[in-house]
Amino acid sequence: MKITSSGKPFTVSEGHRQIRSFVLRQGRFTPAQQRAFDEQWSRFGIDYSGQPRDYDELFGRSAPRVLEIGFGNGEALRFAAEHDPARDLIGIEVHAPGVGRLLIALAAADASNVRLYHHDAVEVLTHEVADGSLDEVRIYFPDPWHKKRHNKRRLLQAPFAELLVRKLAPDGRLHLATDWHDYAEQMWDVLDATAGIANRAGKRGSVERPPWRPQTHFETRGQKLGHGVWDLIYDRC
Repeated sequence: MKITSSGKPFTVSEGHRQIRSFVLRQGRFTPAQQRAFDEQWSRFGIDYSGQPRDYDELFGRSAPRVLEIGFGNGEALRFAAEHDPARDLIGIEVHAPGVGRLLIALAAADASNVRLYHHDAVEVLTHEVADGSLDEVRIYFPDPWHKKRHNKRRLLQAPFAELLVRKLAPDGRLHLATDWHDYAEQMWDVLDATAGIANRAGKRGSVERPPWRPQTHFETRGQKLGHGVWDLIYDRC
């Protein structure tokens, strides 16, 4: 899979401007990361087709399925691949350097239970993921778009929340984490009003970081500076 300078691994509809929750701040894309795409994409990558996907066939087994949206550099996915081998993990990320880094790490670990999309999460969920097929969805530290005029770009809006709920299996779980209290407030506003899920900690509640989410370097640094982190868990009901 060759990454070009256009930096658009997602569908662009002619004549239609869609508000997106991300900007492709690609950063430095190294030769090693391009080699990882060239050599490892056929093993770990999923090419977006816009058609319903048979993940049991893709992984070669039937297992509980976890989807992480916006995995960044892949720290949480790498951790889960090692510590949760009984579940299949799907990651979605639009930023090529992060995908490249994770491809390198997965190859080094000889992981077998992880597959990656380099694509827009809304399109993947809408067109490739069957309703009721995900045991868990994880969204860790999404872009907070902290300027008020940019809040409309935040990923967690009512239509997206409703889409997530449709994709969760009965008794499935939605886990979000943010280090922006204002974004946590919006998450509560949206998710507490979304039918089909219930906040495990009660209305406008959060939980301690669960053991399946590793603490990141930036999170550790932020906590030393007195920054808060909010983990929100919602159960399908």
